[in-house]
Order: sequence, then structure tokens, then C-alpha cells
Amino acid sequence: MDAALAARAAGAAEVANAPKRPRGRPPKTLDERDDGNRRQALLKASAKLFRRKGFGATTTRDIAAAVGMHAGSPFYHFASKGELLFAVMEEGMRTALARQAAVLLADEMADAQGAAGTTVLRRLIRAHFDTLHGRGRDFIPVMLYESRSLNPRQRARIAKLQRDYEAAWRPVLEALARSGELKGDVHLARLLIFGALNWSAQWFDARKAASLDELTDAAMALFIHTR
Repeated sequence: MDAALAARAAGAAEVANAPKRPRGRPPKTLDERDDGNRRQALLKASAKLFRRKGFGATTTRDIAAAVGMHAGSPFYHFASKGELLFAVMEEGMRTALARQAAVLLADEMADAQGAAGTTVLRRLIRAHFDTLHGRGRDFIPVMLYESRSLNPRQRARIAKLQRDYEAAWRPVLEALARSGELKGDVHLARLLIFGALNWSAQWFDARKAASLDELTDAAMALFIHTR
């Protein structure tokens, strides 16, 4: 065999024995395989940190450390810290809407048995307090006090979810106004009620204050006129 043929034969053997490149996409990393769980862990940790330290003072390093990730890993799941803040607020509102829908569904079934408007309002208030103060419920308080950090598109999306949430209260308040149990303009009453309930996020401490049931009783006594 001459030198040229020997060289070609050696080259062909090298190609045949070379490691084959895998077809398709490269294998997923651990973070990619656990994307759903990692995302939820990031949301919960971020909500807690944003509530305790504030959005501006919380770093992505803080967030990553809270869930045992490398400093840059949160950016695999969210494009920026601002997108993570928006996701926290959106998750909070979607959970609040689902909880409220469950309350209203139960009340629809109870309505056939003559459930009073005050009963429905009490359940809505109690569910709202649970959304604000239940264990691990840091999402909505973050939304209440960090919305200024959102961009206009994000702010408009969260405002739409808030309107959807508050709209469910209007028929209940209108019925109570007709019965004379709620005094004053319904629109203003709704704004004042939500203002009072949401402000409790600033001062309520389950270790020192009343229970959520007692808090709900106090709110009902404040808002509803009994004959």
C-alpha cells in the first residue's frame, strides 16, 4: 500500500472510531429537569425576601442562596429580577382568585338554602385575611407595596387581576346596601373595605394579635350595620 492510500485508510479509521455526537438537543441539566419545582421554590423564596427586605434591597444572590442555587441560576427561570417580581405578584393574584372562587362556589350552593348576604361577606373577608396572613402568604403583601417597581405592561396586567378579584364583591355589597346593612355608596364602601383589610398587612402578627376569625368578626362589626 502506498503512502497516500495508507493515510486515507488511517483517516477513515479515525473517523469511524471517533465518539458519535448525540442527536437532537443536549441532555437537560438538573435545573432544567426540575424546572417546575425550582420555579415554585424561587417564587416562594422571592416573595418572602421581597416582603421582609424589600424588592430593591433583595439581590439575586440572596434569592439563589435561599433555594440552594448558584448565584446566576435564577436567570435560567426568569429573565430578570423584575420579571421575578412580576411572577410573584401574578402567582399571588391567581391563587387569591382561585381561593375566592372556591368560597363563592360554596356560597352559590348555600344560597339555595337562603344564605344571608352578611354570611357571604364574612366568608369573603375571612378568605381575604387568609390570603394576606396565612402561612407562606407573602405574595399579596408584596403586590400591595412593591407595584411601583413593575413596568407599565406588568402593572396593567396585575391591575386587571385585581379588578377581577374585587368585582366579585360588588354584588354582595349591593345586596347588603339594599337591605340597609351597608350604609353609604357601594363603590366607596368597597374601596374603604379593601383599604382597611389590606392595611392589616402592615400590623397584623399572628403571634401577638387576634386570630383570623376574630379579625373577621371585628371587620364585620365595623362595616355592617345590624338592626
